[in-house]
Amino acid sequence: MTTPAIEAPTREATTAGPLLFIDSLSINFGDQQVLRNISLELTSGESLVILGESGCGKTVLLKTMIGLIQPTTGDVRFEDTSLASMTERQLAHLRTRYGFVFQGAALFDSATVAENIAFPLREHTQLDEDEIAKIVAELVAEVGLPRAVLTKKPVELSGGMRKRAGLARALALDPQLVLYDEPTTGLDPIMSDVINELILRVHQRPETTNVVVTHDMTTAHKVADRIIMLYPLSRLKKGESQIIFTGTPEELDGSTDPRVRQFIEGKAGQRLNELRNEQNQKDCALSSETNNQENDHE
Repeated sequence: MTTPAIEAPTREATTAGPLLFIDSLSINFGDQQVLRNISLELTSGESLVILGESGCGKTVLLKTMIGLIQPTTGDVRFEDTSLASMTERQLAHLRTRYGFVFQGAALFDSATVAENIAFPLREHTQLDEDEIAKIVAELVAEVGLPRAVLTKKPVELSGGMRKRAGLARALALDPQLVLYDEPTTGLDPIMSDVINELILRVHQRPETTNVVVTHDMTTAHKVADRIIMLYPLSRLKKGESQIIFTGTPEELDGSTDPRVRQFIEGKAGQRLNELRNEQNQKDCALSSETNNQENDHE
């Protein structure tokens, strides 16, 4: 594919240190803490999968990696530069080196597929319309979409087509780091496998690094070099690490941690009992509070 001339920072040679470094990261939304003391390194060319059940902070971590969410405490560094030290303009330039594939594709509803894919090229390059049209056509072919979709609006596409159009747009600036948020959610098994194959192909690009957030074990096994698993803070004791596993897919399969086994084996019964116990505790606390209030009024 033709590499566009990008005004923002272009791809540089791989540095000796990690591509992305997260140090003691915590995220609070008001009084609720979502991530606690997360530390990890991402190596250039790696394919990292972030596993975990709904509500454990996977997507929050992904968005924090590219500066869309600011840390409450801790730091995120890209090639040894802290995102917190960057201005909005510098962050916007840095993000041209990222490609983000949103869970819902996040295409502009009022624009055609061609206009959606061309958007970053028009915003961040000096290419003329003929060159942009050529790149858009190449990207559509790369993700396995027919040329006929170029003139269609997102609402006219199936879920799988929208996901692939979103991927094509994410690849438009030849990003160094591609982040996927639940890329196979809502897709049938065949289309899920198509998306997984595309993730693998993208990873084969020179010096391209993938981060994939998912709760799908098939995706994790297929695309990961390394897996980390997050656990909900609500079920952790004070001081316990929120990353309960890190290793290869094979090491994940061999884990003896009961929390990991529950997730990968889909033991819903155990989790249902935990949810019931949590709700019973809340109900008891509420009942006790109500009784105390009634006694105060007597």
